[in-house]
Amino acid sequence: MIFLGILILISILFFKATFKFVPQANEWTIERFGRYLKTIKPGLNILVPFIDQVGVKVSLRETVFDVPSQDVITKDNAMVRVDGVVFYQILDTPKAAYAVSNVADAIMYITMTNIRTVMGAMDLDELLSNREQINTSLLHVIDEATNPWGIKVTRVEIKDITPPKDLVDSMARQMKAERDKRATILEAEGQKQAAILVSEGHKQSKVLEAEGAKTAAFLEAEARERAALAEANATTFVSEAIEKGNIQAVNYFVAMKYVDSIKELGASPSTKLVMMPLEATNIVGSIAGISELTKQILKS
Repeated sequence: MIFLGILILISILFFKATFKFVPQANEWTIERFGRYLKTIKPGLNILVPFIDQVGVKVSLRETVFDVPSQDVITKDNAMVRVDGVVFYQILDTPKAAYAVSNVADAIMYITMTNIRTVMGAMDLDELLSNREQINTSLLHVIDEATNPWGIKVTRVEIKDITPPKDLVDSMARQMKAERDKRATILEAEGQKQAAILVSEGHKQSKVLEAEGAKTAAFLEAEARERAALAEANATTFVSEAIEKGNIQAVNYFVAMKYVDSIKELGASPSTKLVMMPLEATNIVGSIAGISELTKQILKS
C-alpha cells in the first residue's frame, strides 16, 4: 500500500510537471536550468518534467492603474496637486518578464516623473485649459520610454488638477471681474445700438413727414390751380353769355356777390344778428339763374 501510494504521488507530480494548461489571454515563460527557453501560449503545453520550469506568468489583457497624487510646480511658480490614470498592455512577454523587474511600479514611477516634467514646463492657465495636450504629450513620452520593455501604453489621462485654495479664490474673483466687464461692454453696445436705431427712426420720421408735407403742398397747389382754372373758364363763359345778352349770366354774378356778402357778414365775430330786408323771390330767381346757367355750362 505504501509503495502504491508513493507511485500515485510520483505519477501526479510527473503529470503536473509535464502538462501545463495556460489560461486565455496569458503567456508563461519557460526556463531550463534557470535560463529562458521559450514562451508557451494559452492551452495545453507539454514540458520536459523536472527540467523545464515555469518562469513568469504574464497577462496580455490591457491593465489600468492609478497614478498617486503629487505636487507639481508650474512654470509661473504655482503649486498644483495632480493625479492620473495609465492604461497599458504587454506585447512582448520575454521583454516584460526579464527587461524590468516590476512592470507596474516601473510604469508608475516613469509616469510620475514625466508628469512633473511636462506640466512643470507650462503656466497655470495653460495647464488648466490644455488637458488634452498634456495627455497626448505624456502618452508619447511614456510609451517611448516603456517600448524597450515590450509594453504598449495605450492611454494616459490626468484626472484632477487641484490648485491651492487661495489661488482658486483669486481665479474666481478674476473670472467674476471678467464676466462683469463683458456684461458692461454688452450693455453699452446694446444702448449704443438702441440709440442708433432711435436716431434712424427719427430721421426716417422726419423724411416721411417732409415727403408728406411736400405731397400735400403739391396737391393743394394743384387743387388751387384747378379751382382757378375752373373759375376762369366759368368767368369766360359768363362773360360771353353777357355779351350775347343772356340775363341769366347777370343773375349769376349778382347771386354770387350776394352770397359772398352774406357769408362775410355771417363770419364776422361781432355779428350776432343779421337783418335781411330783401325779397326772397330775388334770391330764388338768382338761384334759378345759377341753376340754368350751370346746366348750359355742363351741356357745352
